[in-house]
Amino acid sequence: MDLLFKNQMANVPDLRHRLRQLRWFRATLRKHANLISEMTGVRYDIDEKRLTEAFLNWIELVNQNKHYAAVDRKDFIIFAAGLVLKELIRLAPAKAVNPSDNELSGELENLTEIIRFWPEGFLYTNYCICAIAAVQEQEFGTSPDIDQSASDLRTWWTYRENASEMPGFAIAFLDKFLGQEPNWVMPDFASARAAVQRALGADHPASALTEPSHN
Repeated sequence: MDLLFKNQMANVPDLRHRLRQLRWFRATLRKHANLISEMTGVRYDIDEKRLTEAFLNWIELVNQNKHYAAVDRKDFIIFAAGLVLKELIRLAPAKAVNPSDNELSGELENLTEIIRFWPEGFLYTNYCICAIAAVQEQEFGTSPDIDQSASDLRTWWTYRENASEMPGFAIAFLDKFLGQEPNWVMPDFASARAAVQRALGADHPASALTEPSHN
């Protein structure tokens, strides 16, 4: 998966705090949607009311869990992005209003089918991954590697099916795409994350749980 908007985000000073400003969050998601539109021909309609609700829910969830940032800050950045991904999928503020009519080439070629299959999910997920990469680059000097599963259409079929039924699964799939250890049973519990349990000295991280299978 190509990080379409990561470099632009990384150039924004103090990105972590900017992302928690509603106006900036809405503007950057729209820019991301426009970038995908330019590349693929997909056009998105965005419901500002739903987008605002997703943002406010996310801020509340982050505040409820922010003490885990002191346990493993790098992992919490991923988890926080997973929480907004969960809310975006649950509230569905974006809607693709026309199909992709451009064939991508080069490194993006393998994303054509994924974008056609789930244009909204790709928008939300790619936005969150770009934000994670940019924030981690600012704070730690490195960005996470993207797992090959992020470019696998079969994985996206499973992702869409499971996240549609239980939006919290989006957090586990985001972990998978970033090469982390997903928790497939309690994905939206920060306390159950493998990195948190390791940091707190747990002998058996809860990540050793069953991944949803491809149908």
